Amino acid sequence: MLSLVSSSNYFDVSQGMGLTQATAFTFFIGTMAMMAASAFFFFEIRNVGEKWRTSVLVSGLITFIAAVHYYYMRDYFMEEGTSPTFFRYVDWLLTVPLMCVEFYLITKKAGAKQSLLWKLIFASVVMLVTGFFGEATDRDNSVMWGVLSGAAYFYIAYLVWFGEVANLAQTAGPAVAKATRVLAWFVLVGWAIYPLGYMLGTPGGLLGIELVADQAEATKYMDVVYNIGDAINKIGFGIVIYVLAKSESDK
Repeated sequence: MLSLVSSSNYFDVSQGMGLTQATAFTFFIGTMAMMAASAFFFFEIRNVGEKWRTSVLVSGLITFIAAVHYYYMRDYFMEEGTSPTFFRYVDWLLTVPLMCVEFYLITKKAGAKQSLLWKLIFASVVMLVTGFFGEATDRDNSVMWGVLSGAAYFYIAYLVWFGEVANLAQTAGPAVAKATRVLAWFVLVGWAIYPLGYMLGTPGGLLGIELVADQAEATKYMDVVYNIGDAINKIGFGIVIYVLAKSESDK
């Protein structure tokens, strides 16, 4: 908190909260929210049934990894004044595949095979790597990379809504089916926040239209969208898994 307040004019209350200050604040809130969620999930592991502990542990790892990266991203943004794109994608390359692992873990007792796990992980890696190319290394072709990233995203959405994940969830019991459907909504709606951030922060984005002409300002909008999306999706994913684990354990 001290670094946030003392950093040169990044959080000057007397000047009001402009875009830069708001962006810095979302990094700070993201750090604290992820830390709190991690502590909660780790402490609750012992309060769920043994077969659900791995799922809750993974939820805690997701938010813990994000908290560490958000701490560094916050400092980088305040010192450099630019988007910490590299740190963000390192975070996503670790946490997004783990979010996909959750689908495998909760449907495993219904017969989910490791091939499904690798499909989800591979699609998530493709989605992120192509997104990184579009944002950081080949911005002139951001539309092409955005389309490729979007294709991988829609493949994951298909698997959890209509494909193997959805089919397995229906045979795993009503609680698992309900939790899987809620997680599927996170993928469909919550993860859709990220293409919006991509369009705000890259020349042309996905639609060939520059939503914000000033790229310096555009990246700040992008960071705000990403920060909000991360908090909603990563913590929300974990809460759904925890509620499922607790309800099944209490039986």
